[in-house]
Formats: sequence, structure tokens, C-alpha cells
Amino acid sequence: MPVKGKIIGFLVGLWILNIPGALLGLWIGHIYDQGLQAQRSGDFGRWRTPTREEQALFLHTAFAVMGNIAKAAGRVTEQQIQVATLFMDRMGLNGELRREAQDSFRQGKEAEYDLEGSLALFRRSCRGRPDLLRVFLDMQLQAAFANGALHASSRQRLLEVAELLGFSRWELEQLLAMAEAGFNFSHQGQQQQRYSSSGAGQQQMPGRDRLRDAYAILGVSADVSDTDVKKAYRKQMSQHHPDKLISKGLPPEMMNMAKEKAQEIQQAWEVIKQARGLR
Repeated sequence: MPVKGKIIGFLVGLWILNIPGALLGLWIGHIYDQGLQAQRSGDFGRWRTPTREEQALFLHTAFAVMGNIAKAAGRVTEQQIQVATLFMDRMGLNGELRREAQDSFRQGKEAEYDLEGSLALFRRSCRGRPDLLRVFLDMQLQAAFANGALHASSRQRLLEVAELLGFSRWELEQLLAMAEAGFNFSHQGQQQQRYSSSGAGQQQMPGRDRLRDAYAILGVSADVSDTDVKKAYRKQMSQHHPDKLISKGLPPEMMNMAKEKAQEIQQAWEVIKQARGLR
């Protein structure tokens, strides 16, 4: 808890108005320290209700950057367009909102699209709300991995986007690994459901190690302690809790996607719990 403001306020108030001034200065310093602590912890954005304009900027920038990353690999393919359409479906975008998202995707593909300027504006609108930046980048990673592979040019553009948003190369590599694990984890789960419904019983279905992907989704290795893996799970759930993200300015159209991400984290945790015999 910061105390610098209280000390300065108390001493200045004492010097000017003696004891009454000291008490007043202490109170003012307390308010200053609270604001400083909130800013450092990333909670500054909770002090006000996000505007609809900020939410609209989130959606516009999200689809424009998605189009820009798709274009980085060369000609935008039909598959990449389908991925963007899938995201619109998951958000339930219809009518004017859907047309705006489509226009944003097309704008991002244009050679003159100002990626740096657009992300600078978006980053300023998310000041004090780093969780929104993480969700934004996670959305771009999900789109890039939607076909199960990541083109080298798209990877480089993702790195550029991450750096413009304030993420380090190490953070991006970790998020890339988590996004890839999420894709494989979900795909493997769908395969297992189809395999079970086909009447094959409890026979083990061959495929990627789902437990390994579960650990990657939580951002930890398989050799961490039970305590550390529980902390990682709680951290991921805190960062991706839908209600918390909505309160910080996530567009309500993205509520379903936020819920899906939280469910993925929960499912990964259940797989790990079962493997470790945890309650």
C-alpha cells in the first residue's frame, strides 16, 4: 500500500496549518495513494463506466487487425474470411453491427491501413485495463490458429501487434503456445465426443496428449507443484472472467466468446485435477 502521499500531505499540512492542516493533508494524501495503487494494479479503469464508443472501437479494431494479420501472409484466403465470419457468428453480430465488422475486416486488409496508429488509439482507450489488451490479443491468436497452422508472415505480424500493445516477445510466445494448446485441446475434445458417440466405448482414442495442452492453457509446465498449478488456474480464471471483462469495457457482443474461454480454462483444470488426483 503506497504511503508517500500520506507522509507528504501530513508534513505539508502540519507546516501550513498545524494539526488541522496535518489531518487535512493526511486525508488528501490518502486519496492520492489510493489512486496510485489502483493505477499500478491495473484497476484504474474500474473508476468509470466504459462508453459505448470505446466498446465500438474494440470491435472495429479487432476485426481490422484480424484482416491485417490475414493479409500479411499474402492473398486473403476463403478460409480466413470464414474464420472472421465464424467470429461474427460467435458474437451474434447481425444487421448493421455485422456490416460494420465486415467493413472493418476489409479496411484492415488495405495496404494503406495504419496498424500502428490504430493500435495506439486502441491502447490509449484501454489505459489501466490490461486485461482488455490481453483478450484482444488472444482473439487475434485464436483467429490465426483457427485453421490449425500459423503462417510465418502472420506470426511476424502478430509479434508486431503484440509489441504495439505493450507485450514483450516472451509474453507473445507464451500466449502463442497457449492459443495453439487451446486449439488442439478443443479439437481433441470434439474428436473424443464423436468417438464416444460412435459406440466405441471407453477405448482410448489416439491423438495429441490432451493433458499437455491443458497445462499449456494454464501457462505452466507439467512439473510444477499442485500449489502452483492451482495459482495458475485461479489467475487465468480471474483474467478471463466474463463479468469482470464486461465491467472493464469488453463489448457485450463478446460475452459468449469470453464464456467459451472461461469454459476452456475450466475444462483444462478438470483434466489436470483428474490426472493429479486433486479435489
